[in-house]
Amino acid sequence: MRGRGIAVFCMILVLALTACGGGGDKGDKTKDGYTIAVVVKDMSDPWFLRLEEGVAQFAKESGFNCYVKGPPKTDSAQQIQVMEELIAQDINALCVVPIDPEACEPVLKRAREQGIVVISHEAPGMVNVDFNIEAFDNRAYGAYMMDELAKVLGGKGEYVTMVAFLSSVSHNEWMDAAIAHQKTAYPGMVLEPEQKIECEDNMELAYEKTKEMIKKYPNIKGFLGASSYDPPGAGKAIDELGKTGQIYAVGTSVPSVAAPYLGSGSNPAVLCWDPALSGKAMCKLAVMILDGQKDQITAGLNLGLEGYESIKADGNMLSGNAWLVITKDNMDQYQF
Repeated sequence: MRGRGIAVFCMILVLALTACGGGGDKGDKTKDGYTIAVVVKDMSDPWFLRLEEGVAQFAKESGFNCYVKGPPKTDSAQQIQVMEELIAQDINALCVVPIDPEACEPVLKRAREQGIVVISHEAPGMVNVDFNIEAFDNRAYGAYMMDELAKVLGGKGEYVTMVAFLSSVSHNEWMDAAIAHQKTAYPGMVLEPEQKIECEDNMELAYEKTKEMIKKYPNIKGFLGASSYDPPGAGKAIDELGKTGQIYAVGTSVPSVAAPYLGSGSNPAVLCWDPALSGKAMCKLAVMILDGQKDQITAGLNLGLEGYESIKADGNMLSGNAWLVITKDNMDQYQF
């Protein structure tokens, strides 16, 4: 009886130790799989509502718990608060499209110290991430935007550049590349004023700033915008001022916002990528890391998503080839 009692005691001890050792790593799957939180800039923006659709599709396809959170408006302090709240919860991965990448570094550092996988998007150069994934090479995208503007201006005339915030890394990379391309490829075009106009990812502000610029610089022929609200905001002002066909606005936007101005011609073309696919791409990378496959995330990786079939890699900075050019002739093909 004494021997049987010792054996039973040992078995109970082994079971207790096993139970205690099973949940200490954020990389472990729970009974419901991984939990992945995706933080966006603004939960009211159609762009990020489309991204949320992609995350929901990935959750359905993978069976993992994936969801989107973000501030009610584009506000960096509120976005950081959302991330602070999430890392205090039991999440395995945090994906983020930061408003102010530099301001996000401390909270993302804490997330990684807690064993949470961190993936960013639209934030090249971030330090406290496992990977940053872009839809394309930012320099190539910026140069192509300039090609689209130069096409409608005939390679001549004054133009304005617009960004959401001067702290928006991707937006500034696009505009810097566009300006550099203009200086070599389109010497007949002139940047006026030299500084980028900050429109805070707000269509009404882009509209107001456009009117200000047209009044201040009456020879302006074009606007090049980085935020999805910049070209339609500028287009609204152009149409209201009776300048349609004389001044044009090109840049990043989506059909759901730009459609009236694509139709009028004040936005001859807008460029974008499908945010649903970028949401899926972030989640796929997070799962690969959680599954112990981080060493497989290298140049040439196929994420099984359109535009992300052969990833380019520079350290932990990744990019696909996923931009789209949308005009009045094809805008009905895109439901976002």
